Order: sequence, then structure tokens, then C-alpha cells
Amino acid sequence: MRKTRKCAFCGKEFTCNSGSQRYCSEQCAEAAKAQRKKKQQDFLKAVQPVIDIASQEYLTFSKAAILMGCSRQYVYKLVNEGKLPASRISSRMAFIRKADIEKMLAGNPYHRVLPTYKPMIPSSLSLKKVHASSKPARKEDSVQSIEPLEYISGDDVMATYKVKRSWLYTSAKNNQVPICKIAGKNYYSRKHMDALFGVSAEIEALTEWLTTDEAESLYSTTKESLRSQAYRRHIPTKREYGKTYYSKKHLDDIFSPDLKASDAYYTTAEAAEKYGMTKSNICVIVKTNNLTKVKVGVQNLIVKEELDRIMASRLAQFGAYRLQ
Repeated sequence: MRKTRKCAFCGKEFTCNSGSQRYCSEQCAEAAKAQRKKKQQDFLKAVQPVIDIASQEYLTFSKAAILMGCSRQYVYKLVNEGKLPASRISSRMAFIRKADIEKMLAGNPYHRVLPTYKPMIPSSLSLKKVHASSKPARKEDSVQSIEPLEYISGDDVMATYKVKRSWLYTSAKNNQVPICKIAGKNYYSRKHMDALFGVSAEIEALTEWLTTDEAESLYSTTKESLRSQAYRRHIPTKREYGKTYYSKKHLDDIFSPDLKASDAYYTTAEAAEKYGMTKSNICVIVKTNNLTKVKVGVQNLIVKEELDRIMASRLAQFGAYRLQ
């Protein structure tokens, strides 16, 4: 009784004539042979550039990317950060020495990392300085460089630094804070938590803080304007339990609520309402007569005495014109 098999190329079942038959027909056998030949050619095409590059001393950025097994954009990034030297011979051509690539890779070996310990690299330290100062570490040096850390529980971190649990997990993961787990609970390095969530001496000295809604209501501003002012003017802020607080002292210096409450100034809207004009007309009068104006936040305050004097003279001129 003849055996039935599946064709190694098309997958159809067929009755084989011999024990070594793998294909159901000559067409499948020829197609399988052509497929194997194409795979060999594709392999040679992929390997040939690497073989040619291995014999060259100076490489273009594209060939350096092939040799390193990365993208050409990443090679540009390494050169831009100063990690990989390159020589420019014209405005459109630059070369990289293969020896410099080997030197860069040899100068940054893999370091052994102990379990449950993740070294935290300060954000202020650039990658360039880190790679420039890194040297092959010996076993005894790596053990001595790890100092004993003091750990505190997640509940203590949330109570001390006033952060939410989700924010604690995310920040610890993104900043590689050392964590140890005891009885199913996470404990975090106090030293790294101080560096991550600790406040400066300037912020500790401030006593009055406003939430976003309170500042928006008090200064008649918007959330977008408030964030913009805080970023541009470096207003001290702090975050507690997911809410952002702004220093009242610094916001008072910018928005000057005492000037707004003073009877010596008009806002543009108040002046326009009093004299029955548009805001644009008031702005033109202030600019034409060089009147004193004080910018408070997004508003301009105009000195009442000066504007009243100008408007009185305009009314007198208009009355004289009508009498004529």
C-alpha cells in the first residue's frame, strides 16, 4: 500500500512513489528549487555590503549604520552628541573612521547591575559627560561604589511629599529610583525621593499658596495665561495630591491686585464705558498722547488724572467747534 504525504511546497496531499519524494509534481519541485536559489541570492546581497565595508577604513554615514546595525539617523545623533568623531571634507560629504567606531564601543562596556538596584543618573548630567567619564569598572570597585540606602514605605512617601500613589509609581519607574519589596510592599530609597520630590529652601520659606481656580478667580485670568506666566517668569510652584499650587507673593507682583483696586487707574474697559467709546479708540488716544499706562498681567491700567484731562480738552475743542 502506497503512503500519502503533504507536498513540501504547496501543502497538498499526494501518493508518493518512493520514500524520498517530497513534492507532488515536477512543477512544485522546480518552484521549490527556484525559491531556495532566491533565498541564497538574497542572503548574498545582504552579506556582501558588510564584507565590502569590513575592508574599508573610512566609511560614510550609511555604511557606518550598516556596520553598526543601526539607522543612519542614529549615527548622526552619535556624531552630534560628540560620542563618535567624524571628518567633513565638503558641505555634502563626511566620513567616519572604523577605528573610531571600535574605540567608542570599547570605551562603553556593559556593567553588572545588582538585583533590585537601579542607579539613578541626575537629569542635569548630560549623556556626553557620563560617557566621557565612564571607565571599565572592576568587580571590587562596583561593589564598593554601592552605598547602603535608607528605605521608606510608599505610604510614608505619599504622606511626606504629598503625592498620589499612581504618580509615585510612575515617577519612581521613570527616574530609576531603587526599590525593594518586603512582605509584598514597596519601599523606596529616601535619598532618591528627596532628590525627586524635595522642595527648595525658597519654596519652603513661602507660606501663602493659591490653587489654579483660586488664582484664576482672584486675578481674573485664565488657566493658560497662568501657566504661561509661571513658566516665563519662573513663579515657584508645588504639587500636592495631584493639585498645582502657585506662590501668592509672586503672583501679586505680576498681576498687582492693589493697583486694580486703586481709584487712580482705569482699565481699558472702564475708560471705554465711561466715555462711550470702544477699547480701540481708548488705546489710540493713550498712544497718541503718550499717556502713562501700567501693564498688569494681560491688562493695561491708565492713569485717571491724565486721561480725564485729555478727554476734557477734547470735549472743550469739540464744543468750540460746534459754536463756530
